[in-house]
Amino acid sequence: MKKVTQKDFEKERGKYLAYLRQHGLRLTRGRELVLKRVLETHGHFSCEDLVKQFKDSKENASRATIYRAMTELLEAQVIRQTAFGKKHNNYEHLYDEKPHHHAFCVRSGKYFELPDLGEEEKYLPILKKMGFEVLGHEVHFYGISKECRDS
Repeated sequence: MKKVTQKDFEKERGKYLAYLRQHGLRLTRGRELVLKRVLETHGHFSCEDLVKQFKDSKENASRATIYRAMTELLEAQVIRQTAFGKKHNNYEHLYDEKPHHHAFCVRSGKYFELPDLGEEEKYLPILKKMGFEVLGHEVHFYGISKECRDS
């Protein structure tokens, strides 16, 4: 995963700003801090991970601000939600991600990333007819990894 560049940050910030304007909201300091932290976090993370990160830093964003901003970032298509999280929803940002899916080992809790094979294109016409606005998609496989089966 690459480090967020200024160009990437501005692009994602622009998407978020457009979303906020569309909904009559403003970019508060808290929202800006959450956006920055999300874009600097690599891999999968939860809102509670961000709450802990903010508690351990000099920057301040309340739990309510974090949860609200994460919903907004999801709807603005800056992040996507993944199904892997035992207690809390997990997310990943999109700016440096190639479309992919996940396989999850139910014994070890490890996940493996698989390439996207263009499944969305097959379903988009059907979903469009239903009036469903697609924000993204993800396929999940659950099972037991070779490593866990052999141990």
